[in-house]
Amino acid sequence: MPKTDIVIYQNEDGSIPLFEWFDDLSQKVVDKCIVKIELLEEFGYDLRRPHCDSLEEGIYELRAKLKRVNYRILYFFEGKNAVIVSHGCTKEKKVPKSEINKAIRHRNNYIQNPRAHTYKGALR
Repeated sequence: MPKTDIVIYQNEDGSIPLFEWFDDLSQKVVDKCIVKIELLEEFGYDLRRPHCDSLEEGIYELRAKLKRVNYRILYFFEGKNAVIVSHGCTKEKKVPKSEINKAIRHRNNYIQNPRAHTYKGALR
């Protein structure tokens, strides 16, 4: 199975929603989230619960937890071997619809202009 390409979504102004979210988290949580992204890179479509789950309209969540807090990284697939990581959020009962809608907007932006919405740098 080929390795999955991980693409980090970037806004047209150059800001990166995932990294902005990371800025508000402890290093321990960021490290857990990066490990989940690396699992997604390794397994792609074959990654399953408890690591990830499907939400709706082609949006998926990577699942991380520390103590009693649930962290989610939203993403979508582009073709067979590419994952675009949209952004992250903290959830209580379920991922808020507003966060899913944000990921859908990111997907639509990415599809219209992949070059403008691709972060070109390291995850770590």
